[in-house]
Amino acid sequence: MKNLIKVERARQNMTQAELADRVKVSRQTINSIESGKFIPSTLLAFKIATVLQVAVDVIFQLEDSDW
Repeated sequence: MKNLIKVERARQNMTQAELADRVKVSRQTINSIESGKFIPSTLLAFKIATVLQVAVDVIFQLEDSDW
C-alpha cells in the first residue's frame, strides 16, 4: 500500500511528532507507516486523513501488488 502521509505533512508544515500527538500514537508509528513497514488499522487511517484534512483514499492508495 502506498501512502502520501509525508507529502501531506510537509504541505502543512507538520512534523511526525505533531501528527502522532494528534492521532494518539508514537512518532515511531507514524515513521513506520510512512516508510511502508506498518499498515495502519482502518480507524487510524481515518484519524490520520481527518487530521491532514484529506480523504483517506487520497492518503492511502492500493497498488497492483496489494491484490
